[in-house]
Amino acid sequence: MELPATISRAPARTQARAGEEAYTEARQDAQADAGPPPRRSPAFYSSVFAQIEEIGWERVVSATGDDGLSCLTFRVVDEQGRIHLLEITLPMGYPARPPSIAAEVPYLPKIHWSKSSRLKDVIFQFQEHLKTLQEFWSTMDEIDKVLCVVDPIKLTHAMSHRRLALGDDCYILIHVDPRKPTSLPECRFLGTNGKLDRLIMNWKRNRRRWDVKMKFHENLAAVLDFALPAPPSVSTVKDDEQADCGICYAKHLPVDDELGADSGCATDYTCENSSCSRAFHSVCLRDWLRSITTTRQSFDVLFGNCPYCSDPVAVKVTDR
Repeated sequence: MELPATISRAPARTQARAGEEAYTEARQDAQADAGPPPRRSPAFYSSVFAQIEEIGWERVVSATGDDGLSCLTFRVVDEQGRIHLLEITLPMGYPARPPSIAAEVPYLPKIHWSKSSRLKDVIFQFQEHLKTLQEFWSTMDEIDKVLCVVDPIKLTHAMSHRRLALGDDCYILIHVDPRKPTSLPECRFLGTNGKLDRLIMNWKRNRRRWDVKMKFHENLAAVLDFALPAPPSVSTVKDDEQADCGICYAKHLPVDDELGADSGCATDYTCENSSCSRAFHSVCLRDWLRSITTTRQSFDVLFGNCPYCSDPVAVKVTDR
């Protein structure tokens, strides 16, 4: 006679708990064997504080990391007034070991470092790198202002591609070389309309005529032999829709008590240049103008230039 199986089986939850406890104990044993994590010396903190002082505490956006100083983010403004956030990570062994950097740019510079180098040298080299990218960003700004860009929606300074609407559900995806922004871009045509056949043929036939001395949109229109659609004006946005802010790229500010009456508000300022018409939150434009050294203040009004077209803009220091 075959007896029924009587194997004892613990509930799954009990087994899982036992497994977690065993894993936790193993981790604790491993950490005990490895010893406490390395700590920074007092000299590290005093040195970093002194180097931040050289740069200016007002340029520090954040200081994070296990010790609160191993990852520093600085606000850097380029010669055209664009704001960049430079993240500098300080490894164990700094300054004998060089820091690493991260930023939203098409490509990062190679940082030259020696034992006598300081954080201000990293920022200086990054600023020099930004100078080499000015023509690229000017080209991308021209594309965004003159052509009908449908993607990406959330633009960053690192992006070198744009998807342009051609009408009739046809699009062209372009990639601009950040190192040679006036050169012939890489292109890919998207859609199923027969119009694309003619545009592709024109592209293959005329691309050698690309003139680096011409404006980008004029070059593209000439090579395609096609009138490229202009972007919809901000003034034509439907009443029940809101335009994205040209600085924070959001329709509405976050709901935050610190913003007071501006909490959750939509864009409320538009550049008066009809060929620009970029929308902004007054709060964002105010903060941006405050970061620009050429901004002037008269009574409670800040005067500066639009981040996109450089035409004059003015915003109150405080909303009253």
